[in-house]
Amino acid sequence: MEVGSLKFEAGGENLSTQSSDTLPNSQHPASNSQLPIPPLTLVATPIGNLGDLTLRAIETLKICDAVIAEDTRRAGQLLAHLGIRKPLTSFHEHNEERRLSELIRRLQLGEKLALVTDAGTPSVSDPGFRLVRACLKEGIGYTVLPGPSAVVTALVGSGFPPVPFTFGGFLPSSGSGRRSELKKAVALGATSIYFESPHRLLSALEDMAVIAPQSRVCVARELTKIHEEYRVGTPQELEAHYREHPPRGEVTLLIDPVSGVEKEKKSHSEKTPIPRNFA
Repeated sequence: MEVGSLKFEAGGENLSTQSSDTLPNSQHPASNSQLPIPPLTLVATPIGNLGDLTLRAIETLKICDAVIAEDTRRAGQLLAHLGIRKPLTSFHEHNEERRLSELIRRLQLGEKLALVTDAGTPSVSDPGFRLVRACLKEGIGYTVLPGPSAVVTALVGSGFPPVPFTFGGFLPSSGSGRRSELKKAVALGATSIYFESPHRLLSALEDMAVIAPQSRVCVARELTKIHEEYRVGTPQELEAHYREHPPRGEVTLLIDPVSGVEKEKKSHSEKTPIPRNFA
């Protein structure tokens, strides 16, 4: 699961509901007859704005036999919005051990399954990677459809060095665990990215103010939604702001590596050449 929740945001609904039947032939997404899908397809879903769902994702959800979902209720809402009806199978951290062998068996028998997470790209912060690993072991074909990701969206929007970066999932909920993780992030020399609950954001900023008071931190909040926000500053500045304006919604926290090293020393990210984008 990536941070995010589906909302019917302005500007997104028309695109996400557009049927491939209304497109000119030259613009049709690959259909089952044109490009057969492999046994397993990992489908990235919106982190907030339904307009971010790709045409390939919609077409795959239409032609697959069933959908594997971290949360079947939320997946069902997305499918209903698209006018698609498919059998749903839950796959999450509480049932992954017993469900994994069942899914592999279904794939081996010829089913075409699509894997979705609550929001964003599967396997980033959910058990999806275990299913991919099992497919590799069993020689089962799969593909990944690129799409929304809270991690990459927040990284690009922060203005922090993109190379290298690390993603640590959700910060530990305990104070000692969180402080230990933040100390490691400050010393790492790479942009560090974490998911955090809005209810614990102030505590995280308080810890950062003690660990690295001169550091630069970005709070990326409600990404792709109407109230999207990127706020950059020192931990003290952001703590003061969010104490006066309590944060709501989904939060991604980023730590700038350059501010965490001595001025006379270049961080690894400053020395690392930024690669060209691949077309």
